[in-house]
Amino acid sequence: MNEPTYGQGDTSFRTAGGEDGVHQLVVGFYDVMATRDYAATILAMHPEDLSISIDKLYRFLCGWLGGPKLYSEKYGGIAIPPAHAHLPVTDDDKEAWLRCMQEAVERQPYPDSFKTYLIEQLAVPAGRIVQLRKNMDRQNSN
Repeated sequence: MNEPTYGQGDTSFRTAGGEDGVHQLVVGFYDVMATRDYAATILAMHPEDLSISIDKLYRFLCGWLGGPKLYSEKYGGIAIPPAHAHLPVTDDDKEAWLRCMQEAVERQPYPDSFKTYLIEQLAVPAGRIVQLRKNMDRQNSN
């Protein structure tokens, strides 16, 4: 049996369970973040009420995974690194974020191949956020 080709069309979105599955993933992600000591720093970067953060990540991931562009319908366009430029995100913060997401992904009924793919893909924009912060810090120190 052939593995689906993630990242093409809406294959990733469908594999994630569509809108309901993506929402379940995001709620699980914020549950992990709110309950793990290693995530305290990144949790503190969020508002106390996580409902808007949940909505934004859910809507973003739907489109990012090849589903409906729910984020832009409600919030307009987004470029991930600049949207996070106001936050002092470090390599450790990126790793904590990815660790939270890994825990949330493991809770989902996804095929193992998709779990691996998803974390690998999410590491890319997470890395870009950190790189933007490092570039900004270098510019500010000159």
